[in-house]
Amino acid sequence: MGLKILPFRQYDEHDVVNLYRVADGMVLDSTTGAGSGDAGTFVKVSAGDFSADPVSYGTDSYLGKTDYPFVGRNQYPKVSLQVEPAGDGDIPLGITLLQTAKNDENGEKLLYNPQKAAELQAALPGEAVPVATKGIFTIASAAFQGDLGGDLAIGSGIKASTGGTVTGCAPTDSACFGTILGTGSRATQNGVTDQFDGEYLVFKFN
Repeated sequence: MGLKILPFRQYDEHDVVNLYRVADGMVLDSTTGAGSGDAGTFVKVSAGDFSADPVSYGTDSYLGKTDYPFVGRNQYPKVSLQVEPAGDGDIPLGITLLQTAKNDENGEKLLYNPQKAAELQAALPGEAVPVATKGIFTIASAAFQGDLGGDLAIGSGIKASTGGTVTGCAPTDSACFGTILGTGSRATQNGVTDQFDGEYLVFKFN
């Protein structure tokens, strides 16, 4: 499942940027997959030319076959501005609130079912993905590197690591952009598997 961010969060919609799509290589093939197209990925701007057209059009295999005779134009729209996973030492723009995926759990294109895309908290390839730049958020273990209580202790800072994840740091580290407010662990109960089984942490953007 392409969700690294848990439901508990506090933020203002004014602190959410809705200008950038994720890079093509980040897009998940399915909402059951996992990768840098997940919700809860820390991202930085990789294409920010505001003089470019807001939306670009081109052929895309996601549309399927597009070269039928007598079809004048069949192109796919994509937002021109773009983000990619933040890396070691980067100061992220923020954290993605939706996953970006092509297909649902049955392999059906979300392009043809926007209602289900909304229910699965998914943006389509090429669509702008909301990026929160301020607030309090809870992230699952897939979104951080390190040990809770160790380098990820309560009160420690967080900084970007590899692949859009974060790791712990001293609050005085110039690369720090957040503070850990608390940690915990989710477990399977009554024989029902918890989707986010495992450790998690709550942090605040500084």
